[in-house]
This record gives sequence, structure tokens and C-alpha cells, in this order.
Amino acid sequence: MSEQHATARPRHRRRKQARPSELAAAALGLFVEKGYAATRLDEVAARAGVSKGTLYLYFDSKEALFKAVIQDRVEAVMSEGEALLASLQDDPVRLLREILMGWWELIGATDLGGIPKVMIAEAHNFPEVARYFNEDVISRGRAVVASALRLGIERGLFRVVDVPATVQVLMAPLIMLSVWRNSMAVCDPAACRPEVYLPAYFDVVFKGLLTGPDSGVLP
Repeated sequence: MSEQHATARPRHRRRKQARPSELAAAALGLFVEKGYAATRLDEVAARAGVSKGTLYLYFDSKEALFKAVIQDRVEAVMSEGEALLASLQDDPVRLLREILMGWWELIGATDLGGIPKVMIAEAHNFPEVARYFNEDVISRGRAVVASALRLGIERGLFRVVDVPATVQVLMAPLIMLSVWRNSMAVCDPAACRPEVYLPAYFDVVFKGLLTGPDSGVLP
């Protein structure tokens, strides 16, 4: 066997191993652009540069592709938030800020930021997909934010609040920013510019949560 032929096989194996991620990325782009219902598997295959038969080697449905997007990209972000929770126990204010900002930087400001728009639009029509997203992403994210809030309350740094309701209040503006970025920004890009929106968001959040003389100081 020639040296050239011997080195070709590993490259081919690496290409095969990469295909599920490439297909998931292609699916994500189409889900955001066209919606979950309107996306066809042959379109996903074409965007990824493979045949439809190749796609079916890895995924047998759009639901499986959607789950792959979550497992390939989003679950890593959830794990990072959980790691922050473990590492910043001594600084609940910084912890909460980094969790919220991390969601924006790793999800909202990336191609993953289109997922909330897709789920809001199509959850009612695809309840199994919505249930999976709720259990594997939303519930995990809520738990991390809730833990940071409770830690701040226990340390006397945050006011006593209704934690589950406050988690929703904290997440809703970030989700809205990502939805706007992937929808109405085409009409009015200046309305929700992250560089203006996020400082205002954190100003309101921490002035509303912090106790004592530092309650008006942005962390």
C-alpha cells in the first residue's frame, strides 16, 4: 500500500465522524430560516453537501435532527452554566451576571439564538419536540439561574423574591432580544441593539435585586 493511499483512509474516517455535526448545523440554519415545519430533510442534506441517503444513516427524522442540534451545541452551554454555579459559590452577584451574560454570548448572539423563535412559533404544533426542549434546555437553565438567586438571597446580597417568577422575569428580556435579532431586526435593527440593550438590562436587574448601600451600583 502506498504512503499516499495509507494516509487517505484516516481523512475519510474523520470526514464520516464529522457528518452528524455538519448535518445538525445545516438543520439549525434551515429551522431558523424556514421554520421547523417547512424544513425538508432533502434540503438539510443538500445544504450539508451530502445525499439524502447519507443523512438517513445518522438521522431518521427531523425530530432526531433537532435533538442533535441540542445535544451537539446547546447542552454544552447548559453544562458551562452548571460549572459556573459550582465555581462561583462565593460571589453570587458575579455568578448571576456571568450566567445571564453567558446565555447571551453563547446562545442568543450566535446561530443558536434562532431556536427560541422556532420554539415559540412551532411548539404547539410539535409538542414532543417542545417537550424535549423544555426538559433538556429550559428546565436546566432555570435551575441554574434559580440556584444563583437563592445563593444571593441566603448571603443577604439579593432581596427576598419569588425565585421561580424572578427566573422567568430575568430570562424573558434575553429571549426577547434573541427573537428580535432573528425577526424584527430586519425592519428596525436599532430598536434592540445588544450594546445598548444589555447594559440597560443589567442595570435594571441588579438595582432591583441588590440590597443595602450598593443596591444602586452596577456589578
